[in-house]
Amino acid sequence: MWEYSDKVKDHFKNPRNVGSIENADAIGEAGALSCGDKLKLYLKIENNIIKDAKFQTFGCGSAVAASSILTEMIIGKTIDEAKKITNKQIAQELDGLPPEKMHCSVMGREALEDALKNYTHEETQKEEENSSQTVCHCYDVTKDEIIKAIKENGAKTFDDISKITSAGLACGRCKGAIENIISQYVKKEEKKTPLNPIQKIIKINDVIQNIISPELQKDFGDIELINVDGNNVWVKLKGHCSTCGNAKLTLKNFVETKLKELVDDEIVVFEE
Repeated sequence: MWEYSDKVKDHFKNPRNVGSIENADAIGEAGALSCGDKLKLYLKIENNIIKDAKFQTFGCGSAVAASSILTEMIIGKTIDEAKKITNKQIAQELDGLPPEKMHCSVMGREALEDALKNYTHEETQKEEENSSQTVCHCYDVTKDEIIKAIKENGAKTFDDISKITSAGLACGRCKGAIENIISQYVKKEEKKTPLNPIQKIIKINDVIQNIISPELQKDFGDIELINVDGNNVWVKLKGHCSTCGNAKLTLKNFVETKLKELVDDEIVVFEE
């Protein structure tokens, strides 16, 4: 059972500023009912100052408490001051949240950001163009920090990243994004290291045995490595693959593509 602070309990049982604002100057939303939590935040803004804030939320007690404390934090602040509020500060104002509930403070911050962007007509920069984008919102871990953990600490798995940066230890919603970064960066780094002929043969054989072969076996086929000469690779298709009318497509679109991706861009595959 999670331990909640007295402040969390108070704001859950007696939430402040619940409701909506008619003719609100800004409205922000975050979360989704399909995920169990959703927040809608209403702001009244005069002379660049947030004069009033109300919220409507559907979710757990932590979501209610985080939304409630957020409205108290932003009333009276300028837009620029409100923009600087982080999810960690929201959690701190509640005297802490259990790690599993940190996503509730993230939802509050995201709703506030959405409302202020709505009001100032700012456009959201595409995440893929921002190398320092936040990947784990619960602990404010950026893509740069994850890459640094991979490069400097040898992290190669999600658990490695979590131990080094704390990313993903709370709600876990960033796990897929972290695994994608690991996959992309590790492959990129591995390709930078030239392989000698023996290392290349070993790696080609490893990819064929552990990645390509299991996929072909799902359709009652298989593959065997016959020879390697530089970047030329000869293989033999077995089982159903050997008689399949799409064998050439399998060689080029799957086998060769996978070897190019994981070993060397210059590899060409031939059938024995």
